[in-house]
Amino acid sequence: MHQYPRFNLFFLSLFLMFALTGCPGPATEEAEDTEKEAETKEVLLEPFDAPKLADLDAQVEWEEQPVLDSLELLRERQSQEKPLVSVDEALKLKNTNQEINEKILSALGRLPKNDEEVDWGATINRHVGADLKSTNPIMGSSAVEFEVSSLTGFGLFSFDWNFKPFAVSDTVVSWQSSKDKLYDKVVLRDDLTWSDGTPITAHDIVFTFKTIMNPDVPVPAVRSGTDQIRWIEAYDDQTLVFFHKESLPTNVWNLNFPIIPKHIYEKELESDPTLQDSPYHVKFENAPVTGGPYEIEKRERGQEILLKRRESWYMQDGKQVRTKPYFERVRLRIIEDPNTALLALKNGKIDEMALNPELWKTQTEDDDFYKTCTKANGLEWVYFYFGWNCETLFFKDKEVRQAMSYAFNHKEMLDELCYGLYQPCTGIYHETAWMAPKPMSKPYTQNLAKAEKLLDDAGWIDHDGDGIRDKEFDGKVIPFRFSIMTSSQPLSLSICTLLKENLAQIGVICEVKPTEFTVMQEKARNHQFQAMFGGWGTGTDPDTSINLWKTEAARNYVNYSNPEVDKLFEEGRREFDVEKRAKIYGKIHELLYEDQPYTWLYFRNSFYGFNKDLRGYVFSPRGPYGYGPGFSSLWKPAEN
Repeated sequence: MHQYPRFNLFFLSLFLMFALTGCPGPATEEAEDTEKEAETKEVLLEPFDAPKLADLDAQVEWEEQPVLDSLELLRERQSQEKPLVSVDEALKLKNTNQEINEKILSALGRLPKNDEEVDWGATINRHVGADLKSTNPIMGSSAVEFEVSSLTGFGLFSFDWNFKPFAVSDTVVSWQSSKDKLYDKVVLRDDLTWSDGTPITAHDIVFTFKTIMNPDVPVPAVRSGTDQIRWIEAYDDQTLVFFHKESLPTNVWNLNFPIIPKHIYEKELESDPTLQDSPYHVKFENAPVTGGPYEIEKRERGQEILLKRRESWYMQDGKQVRTKPYFERVRLRIIEDPNTALLALKNGKIDEMALNPELWKTQTEDDDFYKTCTKANGLEWVYFYFGWNCETLFFKDKEVRQAMSYAFNHKEMLDELCYGLYQPCTGIYHETAWMAPKPMSKPYTQNLAKAEKLLDDAGWIDHDGDGIRDKEFDGKVIPFRFSIMTSSQPLSLSICTLLKENLAQIGVICEVKPTEFTVMQEKARNHQFQAMFGGWGTGTDPDTSINLWKTEAARNYVNYSNPEVDKLFEEGRREFDVEKRAKIYGKIHELLYEDQPYTWLYFRNSFYGFNKDLRGYVFSPRGPYGYGPGFSSLWKPAEN
């Protein structure tokens, strides 16, 4: 069965940025920063004279790497797992505990036995919480943009539920790595085409790489990972060699990135490096040329994005060359309010949606819900946090950041706001991850007395008796009054409001600022905030977090800096021994726990409600979609 290639590198660590937040600084500071950036354009790609392929083959010891179909991997796994109950029995169950949850997944999560079981003309109506800003896959920076890209785009690599990487058989013939890990050679299939009929070649991959590494092109999310590649050379239409800067165990995670068609974008790249502003690029923004299983059929901004199965993906010259995607159409319905989305699920207007704790616990347990729907959950390494801008006067001292963590009522958040469904979080790695410290750091619990002492020691004292702590900077008394920006999602607002109430008890004023998602993204990237509520998905390799924590890294939005953390990240990415790597990253976890640039709040499990006609839900620590086969395991059964 077909698998949709999944983008698997650093730009997906995000992938899961649900609420990047920020607060603007003075206008003069913004102007100065912009000018400085314009004056110092960084050279991101050094010239490179690639050797001849014959010379490279003569000197390099190549090792064969796996080229696999992730759906076949899943099918093989499921063939060894007997369902705990029948489908009919699973559809009658109410998901009230983990044992029942496993029964539902064991029956409803299976792939079809044969093609006759599948409704090949089906449409799946999926819920997304926001519109996408761009249809260009390299411009992606939000969950919905990566959602669309995963369906309309293609990739060369993926990884399974155990995070073992492989090349995707839909797009790749062979993959070899040099024994010293400095080179990777990939041979593409010769039956790949763009939706306009133009062949997809190795030159498209090279062009995309050079475009991403062009400092004039605003693609910071995707550039994280490609910036570790020295060069990519196309030796012919199918043969690529990736040249790495260093021999690192993490090089494999840098090979995959979204691909754009060279014949489309090279025409006006120089005149409009934004890839968005000119009439030419606007035309392709509304009707993009795609290379994956689906293409955009219709887009109603703020309402829906309709994708249709692309016949030229799986058919060439009248012959089937790849497995046919299960759904004829994929409709992404944009519904911002979760309660409205749940009503749409119950009414059959959408087939699936992610559930927040309140919806899972209070609105999906009655007979009305189970008439047409059921639900399932699984572990997901996605953590949420309060982020403290370490360059602000308020949060530059770690004692103050620790005070914020002690002031917050973690128990009330977990028990009441999250209905006891989420796990407490102490840092960037989940306790089940191989790189987590042993023993794991203990979660913060509210201790107002300790929070007050830390603030006192840091010089934040109520000097004038107005009930608000203050501190003198350069002869000016500054009250401890800051803002935290968040999305308008109910849970996010509730958590930030709880923080506001907690801090008021110790003389700190916190203003909660709901902010539109794209605005939050921009302000976060520009460090224009004091505090923010957000979330990150843990990457496939612990090195993926370097982009969040290394001094001046692209997504180090909170301006955190610790030379020891920088040093350990560099050591970790050069260490091939897994046990030694685990100790290095465990130490990083502990240092971040000590410094508290974030107040880590909870790990979010995956909770999904879905129509009883939907099959193929399979979870991993990255949720149901963050690995191969991801979405492509979902299907609807044919009517009897």
